Order: sequence, then structure tokens, then C-alpha cells
Amino acid sequence: MVTMTKEWIGLNKAEQARGPLLEARGVTRVFGKGGNRVYALRGASLAVGEGRLVALKGRSGSGKTTLLNIMAALDTPTEGTVLYGGRDAGRMSEREKNELRKREIGLIFQSFALVPYMTAFENVEFGLRIAEVPAAERRKRAEEALKFVGLAGRMHHMPQELSGGEQQRTAIARAIAHKPRLILADEPTAELDSRMGRQVIGVFRELVRNEGVTIVLTTHDPNIMEMVDDVYALEDGRVELERVNGG
Repeated sequence: MVTMTKEWIGLNKAEQARGPLLEARGVTRVFGKGGNRVYALRGASLAVGEGRLVALKGRSGSGKTTLLNIMAALDTPTEGTVLYGGRDAGRMSEREKNELRKREIGLIFQSFALVPYMTAFENVEFGLRIAEVPAAERRKRAEEALKFVGLAGRMHHMPQELSGGEQQRTAIARAIAHKPRLILADEPTAELDSRMGRQVIGVFRELVRNEGVTIVLTTHDPNIMEMVDDVYALEDGRVELERVNGG
């Protein structure tokens, strides 16, 4: 039997029935000790349904990246729980967390984080090596991912030969090539102009619509917030649902 929580207010009835794909419950993160304690998060909670494009907004220093890292199982909360399809990350070993990231989560960073001496194809294929995808599958999946993001004719170019938007699309291809259920993206359009930013969000929309992927991104761009399904606001270390579209 699925147990309802107050964080599920943004989920539709079908999502409530099967439970959210990703849920944070009362997540607190404290850095430092004693008088030097700094609260990055104070009981942050949210629930994300499957096949949604979700924005987490907040000013610089509001804890967006900290929460994203905790939801990616890259960091551990001081208090609180993160659930992936009902599985408690706090009960996972480091090996199990690594397997979760390799197989079910795709990560996209603001700085693109491409290997500069590898082509776009090699960057994506290298990500598949890390995910332990069999060699026979890697070329096919890398090419498919790059074609999906519109880089079929640019896959053998080096990062410095690509525009900022093309580099970010390469990073998206790397994140989706192992076919994750969940993508977490930290300020994915911050380094791009508005036109390229819209292109990137357009790719995200296609992933949600055609592949059923769930995407959570951080942003402070109001134009991006108009293009997503749900918007959560992070302030004073807590999360509030600001807007939810139907679905």
C-alpha cells in the first residue's frame, strides 16, 4: 500500500497511486561544526512524478546545488531521507549508490564537463564505458544519443570546435546515452544565450515526451520556468511548490 505524504501535493492522481519516482523528505544539510555550522538546507521536501520536467529555482546560495547533489546520491543529508522509486538512499551502500548513478541517473553540469581532448562522440562513448555498457552497444548508443540532440553532423568535432549550445547538447547526449530514468541538471542553460537555452530545454521536452524521462533542473531564469511542467522555489533551506501544470 502506498503511503501518502504532504510532499505529494504536486503529483496527479496516477502519480499518487504508484508513488513518485524521486522524493526528498525533510532533508537538512549542515556544513561545519559548533559555532561554524552553516545550514545549506533546513527540512527541504519535494516529490517528483515520473515523466515530468521540473525546475528548482532560488537565488545564488539558496541550496539548489546542495539539494541536487543529495538527490544524485553524491552527498549525504545530515538529516532526512531521499527515495528513488521508494528505495531509501540512506540504506544503500556506496557501491549501490554508484550502481544507481551508472544505470538510472544522468547528470548534467553547468560547465559542460567535457573531456577537451576527446571528440563529442568519444565523450559520450566514454560515459558509456563508465556505465559499463557492453562494447558492442556503445557505438550504437553514442550515435543515437548524439543524433537525438541534433549533433549527427558534429559528433567527430572536438569540444573547442563546438558552440556553447552544441557542447551542452553533447553533455545531454552523454547523460542520456545509458538510458536513465532520471536526469538531474545543475543550471544547464546558465552559460548559454537565450536562444541556445531554449534549444536545450526543447531537447529536455522531447526527452520527457518521447522517452518518458524525468528531469529536475536548477535555474534562476524566468523564461526557462515558463517552459517546464512544475516549478519549486527553494528559500531559507526549504522547498515550496510554486506552480504545477496538469498532467
